Amino acid sequence: MAKTESHMIPLGSIAPNFNLLDTTSGKKVSLKELKSDKATVILFICNHCPFVHHINSALVKLAKVYQELNVSFIAISSNDIENYPDDAPYLMTEVAKKEGYTFPYLYDEDQSVAKAYNAACTPDIYVYNSDLKLVYRGRFDDTRPNMGTASGQDLAIALDEILTVGEVSTPQIPSIGCGIKWK
Repeated sequence: MAKTESHMIPLGSIAPNFNLLDTTSGKKVSLKELKSDKATVILFICNHCPFVHHINSALVKLAKVYQELNVSFIAISSNDIENYPDDAPYLMTEVAKKEGYTFPYLYDEDQSVAKAYNAACTPDIYVYNSDLKLVYRGRFDDTRPNMGTASGQDLAIALDEILTVGEVSTPQIPSIGCGIKWK
């Protein structure tokens, strides 16, 4: 299991817009349609990564809590499906159902969205404020596969701060996961 660290792009960066297939609804959706006026979490994930498997159940629980507070969650898979067929869109639909995703799971076929966000790994997590300015980029929590139970503590702390004071004061530590599978 190769480990790749996320890029810590500058805070304040504006979220690039996109229009991607939502594998849970079968419709194309844009960031402008999905964003929240509170906070928007964008996660680059995939079906086969052990780091994503490790956080999936905690991610679903955390998303449900914060969606009640009007935080949007958007998952995107950008992996090359020719070399990694387990990440194909029809399997993304199955994974979303099996895991109980309450958020869209989008397919970035040409990988342009991952490149625009400078995404490097799965999971790679970005949180934007109501103006779509980056206020958090980093890890879900300090656990790894076979090393503790995922809780989402780092992301939850960041979201709590965003919702109460509008910015994140706690340290932001890069995510670590499988590298995005580029074409």
